Amino acid sequence: MGVLGDAGDDHDHRPLAVGVSAVVTGGGRGIGLACARRLAQGGAPVALLDLLPDVAATAAALARECGVPVSGHVVDITDADAVTAALADAERVLGPADVLVTAAGIAGNDDALDLTRARLDAVMAVNLTGTLLPAQAFARSVRDGGRTGTVVMVGSISGRIVNVPQRQGAYNASKAAVESLMRSVALEWIPFGVRVNAVSPGYVLTDMTRHDVEHDPERVAVWRSRIPAGDLGRPEDVAEAVAFLAGPASRYVVGQTLVVDGGYTIL
Repeated sequence: MGVLGDAGDDHDHRPLAVGVSAVVTGGGRGIGLACARRLAQGGAPVALLDLLPDVAATAAALARECGVPVSGHVVDITDADAVTAALADAERVLGPADVLVTAAGIAGNDDALDLTRARLDAVMAVNLTGTLLPAQAFARSVRDGGRTGTVVMVGSISGRIVNVPQRQGAYNASKAAVESLMRSVALEWIPFGVRVNAVSPGYVLTDMTRHDVEHDPERVAVWRSRIPAGDLGRPEDVAEAVAFLAGPASRYVVGQTLVVDGGYTIL
């Protein structure tokens, strides 16, 4: 069984709004890159923030593909000073950002009995702290600049359910924390014009899950058996949800999570 649909250009890529620009953490690959591409296809200049050393080359390729300015910035999103500096660099290149998408994250399979403090701290640092720090820096910039802005946090259905057959207690907990954080800051920041929501992807064919597809077909068969839509989703499916939450059509949506999982969590 193949992935639902195909990877072709089957959307109209309507613009977000004239003059909107975006920052995407984890934008060097996977869901983050798909989100960046969708925003760029809608006419938004985009800054890609990623730990990957080739993020600048990825940005240059995306700029050529979409015909809009795209910049790439190598940054450790768990370092507050580095995040602030990267957003400032992006602003110098592209102007003040109107949209932030926090798509950086790490996973891993860790039996809870054997989970080490170091491993737990690493997962929380990237998935939770690495979501909060860019969101804080972005919100401060919007508030201090007298602008409005939109944050879309990329969570996971793992924050709502327990993954099987793999064991991912640390990852599940980190994504539950992201969703709780989203609701908290959505309430705090909407008074000064920062609208915050989240997307919650299910099993999506990314670089990380592709390894499982190729090397652990039995595990992937379990995933597919639990997806009413029949197969893994595509990064583009998540990107379309992000584009909706980032754009003016969702202007009255605040503090909500849009689940993109092929029906996995309705079972």
